[in-house]
Parts: sequence; structure tokens; C-alpha cells
Amino acid sequence: MILENYYKIEHNKIRVSRQQASEFAKKIANDFNPLHDTDSKRFCVPGDLLFGLVLNQYGLSRDMRFVFSGMVGDGIELHFPENATETLTISDDNGKNYLLIERHGDTTRDEEVISRLVQSYVAFSGHAFPYILVPLMEAHSVMINPARPLIIYENMEIHLDRLDPADPELKLSGTCFTINGKRGEVQLKFTLHDNGEVIGKGTKNMVLGGLRPFNADQMHTIVDDYLRRQEKFSTP
Repeated sequence: MILENYYKIEHNKIRVSRQQASEFAKKIANDFNPLHDTDSKRFCVPGDLLFGLVLNQYGLSRDMRFVFSGMVGDGIELHFPENATETLTISDDNGKNYLLIERHGDTTRDEEVISRLVQSYVAFSGHAFPYILVPLMEAHSVMINPARPLIIYENMEIHLDRLDPADPELKLSGTCFTINGKRGEVQLKFTLHDNGEVIGKGTKNMVLGGLRPFNADQMHTIVDDYLRRQEKFSTP
């Protein structure tokens, strides 16, 4: 299973270390958001890893919705309910909620199917910055704060026509960018393909914080730094 090295589980409690979260972000999701660096003061576990852990724990259903209500920091033990009901809440020892899951329809526990879908989803998700978000910000004449770039996962939905994709691939089908002062909400719409056939669709929603007028030079610096981090990591 693609996730086996990126969490520890005991008595239905799941814990993700800084190192595991950072390695998943970089090695699996190709995500170099500074929030997932081991030394980040605002460190949090990638939402895509939590998405994968839920599928690993409860299976893949035809219709699923994930709502993130808190950032999972270092050392937090997450309680995954034993009963796989249609509505699930992931919380910690103090009762703080981090993730709400709604699931309906047929469900598969096939590990190969789930692993392939998770890989396809995180590949699509990791491509969002800079290749999708930067052109969107430029088109709307805004940008994130260069000193404290903040892009966080808010929610996602996926709807499948069938649960047996052999070679799933997510493709962007549309975008929506809503701006409210210094806060921006981005929706990425996607379709799910399997060997040329459309077998599903979904959306991923993110929040961009600290928006300010677009500055091409500053944005170029942010992107260059991001790509430099990618290259440094991938170069032996």
C-alpha cells in the first residue's frame, strides 16, 4: 500500500510524525508547501495524506465528501471510528474535530484500486501550485503573501460511476476563484478517467490567505523558490 510508511496506527489511533508527513508531501504528492516542512512553525499534515488514510481505513465509496476543520499538527493522535457509518468524524484525544467524511453508495476495499486512485489524486493535487494557482492569481490580479504563503485544503468531493478503475487519471475540467478581502477561495473541478473513459468527477476547494495586489516580480520569486526546493529534493 502506498501509505504504509507514512503513519503509525494503534488501537484505532493514527499518528503522523513531522518526518512522515514531510516525506509523503515531497515523495508522493510532489508538494513543497512550506507548511509540510519538518522545521515549519506552522507545520501540518498534508490533507492529501489524510484523504488517503480515510480510504485505506474505510474503503472507497461511490460518493464521498471530505471537510477539513482543523490543521493536524505534530504529535496529534487521531481517532478513527471503528464503525464505518455514512458520516464519520476524525478527532483527537481532546475531542477537537479535524475532518468530517460523508460517504454513500457502494464501497470497495480493494487495496490496489484504492492505491491507484490515491496516487492519481495526489498527483493531480500536487500539480495545483504553481501550474494552476499562479495563472489564476495573475488573472484576478492578486497573490499570496511572499513572506507567509498560505494555501490550505478546505474540502473535496468525488463521485464515481464505478469502483474498478485500472488506470485512473484526474484531469482539470474547470476553476472558480472567489475573493473576499484578503481571503481567496479556489475551486478546482476535475473529471476522473480510466483508459479514455470518463468514470467520475469531483471538486477540490482551497483557501488562500493574505491576498494582496499581484506583483509579477514577487510572484516569480515565490515560484522560483518553490521549483528550486523541488529540484534540490529530487537531485541526489
